[in-house]
Order: sequence, then structure tokens, then C-alpha cells
Amino acid sequence: QAGATGLYATAKVSDVQCNTAEYIMRAVGIALWVDSEQQMDIVTAISGSGPAYFFLFMEALQAAGETLGLTPETARLLTLQTAFGATKMALGSDEDCATLRQRVTSPGGTTEQALNAFESGDLRRLVQQAVDAAARRSQELAHLLGEEKQ
Repeated sequence: QAGATGLYATAKVSDVQCNTAEYIMRAVGIALWVDSEQQMDIVTAISGSGPAYFFLFMEALQAAGETLGLTPETARLLTLQTAFGATKMALGSDEDCATLRQRVTSPGGTTEQALNAFESGDLRRLVQQAVDAAARRSQELAHLLGEEKQ
């Protein structure tokens, strides 16, 4: 039950139908209502495609550990436990991710050095481009599906 689903309904959909849809989707995780059908493309780009983004980052982190001399199993377990711990910390806190990141970053320390490398590589821009690309593709697929139904 770790999924995240976006839901949208037009005014024609009854409260009973909305509640039923939400109940069904909560069986696999959280269900969040969005304000427009267009926002469903963003939901797809974030939560539908999102697991692959995290897997890619974890894959890269594990590979970096291996390159520096860890065994594949050690690098894998450290990566997975770190991802789990960070997620658990974020889910258990009301603070935003930026605040949590700042709390675990010591000035002048190893984490700050690594984050500076990510920032100099413009990681945020790359993430935005990836999410934009996924949202655009979601729109394209919805358009194609709409054409097939006609």
C-alpha cells in the first residue's frame, strides 16, 4: 500500500461514485483529488513515472559506491536503507523536503560537498525537464486514446 493515485471527477460524477473510486484506490495507497483533468498528466509524471526516477537515482548511487570500492551487495543495501530512511523521515515529518535536506546537511561537510556537485550539474533543471517530458507524453497518449475512441 505504497502507491499514490490522483483522482479527478467532473460535476456529473456523484458523491457516491467519487467516494467509491477513492475507496478502491486507497487499497493501494494514498488517493488525492486534483482540480482539473489536465492535472492528471502531472500526477502521471510525478507518481506514475516517479518510481523509475527514484530507481535511476538509486541505481546511480549504488554504482558510485561500487566504483569507489564497495561490493555490489553492500552498495545496494546501503542505498536501499538510505532511501527507506529518508522516506520514513519525510513521511514522519510536517517539514518540507528542503528543510529536511538542510537539517541533514552539515556546513562544510561531506553532504554539502555532494549537494554542491548536484547543484553545479543543474540537477533541479534536469528533474524539471524529465517531469515536463513525462507530462507532455501523458497528454499525447491521452489525445491518441481519445482519437481511438472516436
